[in-house]
Amino acid sequence: MAVYRIKAVQKIPGDMETIWRFFSQPENLATITPAHFNFRVTSQYHGDTIYPGQIIEYKVSPVAGIPLYWMTEITQVIPQQLFVDEQRYGPYSMWHHQHHFVPVTGGVEMTDIVHYKIPYWFIGDIANSLLVSAQLRNVFTYRYKKVEELFGKWEGQQMQLMFS
Repeated sequence: MAVYRIKAVQKIPGDMETIWRFFSQPENLATITPAHFNFRVTSQYHGDTIYPGQIIEYKVSPVAGIPLYWMTEITQVIPQQLFVDEQRYGPYSMWHHQHHFVPVTGGVEMTDIVHYKIPYWFIGDIANSLLVSAQLRNVFTYRYKKVEELFGKWEGQQMQLMFS
């Protein structure tokens, strides 16, 4: 049973406070997720900012419109630098997603690092090859384009998306 990795890097024009606030508010996840996933945050969360221990619940329909329940926990937060979400219940046997934010001249460089496993041993590995990897590529590609729509394009930048 393999552990898969995704790394996505995007430079975003804008100030750190605005960019951090957008990405650290759970209600904005639906904005940067393709509509055909029917992604909805269903939990009630507390406060205006994320915090360690925060539980976020979702409904998502990644395959044939079948709704799935997904629960993640924010396990680490360093304001305007990093936050980590980990699946507590959902479609993966493991999901660990790091969100890094670094100020650069003219904006912010955002890096996502995801480690995930698919359940069901070799059947999960086959599912990853045939479906899951392509879906995640689609999600991160959509998100990249949506972030450009929301915050503007970084001149000369090309999408950096690596899977292993």
